[in-house]
Amino acid sequence: MFNEIFENQVILNYFIIPALICLARICDVSIGTVRIITVSKGMKSLATALGFFEILIWLFAIGQIMQNLTNIANYVAYATGYAAGNYVGIYVEEKLSLGTIMLRIITKKKAGDLVEFLKAAGYGVTDIKGDGAYGPVDVIFTIIRRKEYKAVVEIIKKFNPRAVYTVEEIKFASTAPFPVMREHGNFSSFIRSFAQVLSPGHRAFGKVRSFQYDNHLKIKA
Repeated sequence: MFNEIFENQVILNYFIIPALICLARICDVSIGTVRIITVSKGMKSLATALGFFEILIWLFAIGQIMQNLTNIANYVAYATGYAAGNYVGIYVEEKLSLGTIMLRIITKKKAGDLVEFLKAAGYGVTDIKGDGAYGPVDVIFTIIRRKEYKAVVEIIKKFNPRAVYTVEEIKFASTAPFPVMREHGNFSSFIRSFAQVLSPGHRAFGKVRSFQYDNHLKIKA
């Protein structure tokens, strides 16, 4: 069956080869998108490895185009793969959550409990008193791994639902941007599982919601 398909020149030229070109373009553009991001974050080794595979796959795709310059289907497949590769690359990079970020949290509500919670979790926190448009505010800075972003945001919403927060990409941090685990019984177990969440989303929210505030007060004492 497969021999018959490959022997059919029409199917080969207008379906199989264009499909392979499209797939190759999706792969190499996706890799290229991630590579550019790793370059901006200073990840030299990873960027080098990604660049090797990116150009290798691209050579296959362009080679097929050069061998079939009169086949319009190849051009359409090439452009389609390029367009789809950008989307896939961004999606993959979001899932990988590479690098570190700085969260800036601004809240009118007293931020003492939030600051104490983040400190107990091992995050480095800087709390600054300031004046906003409508009165005194607390400005909190913390540097975290990007993959922990959603989990930390759920913590912020747990304590200060109306807090305003912004995110900045960090190329380099002089200290480790992840929690230092502390031995506090059940609280330590909670923080450990919380920090290791790979897909923070609703699972992280469930952990935060199940956290007993009285236990946090005992830890502070």
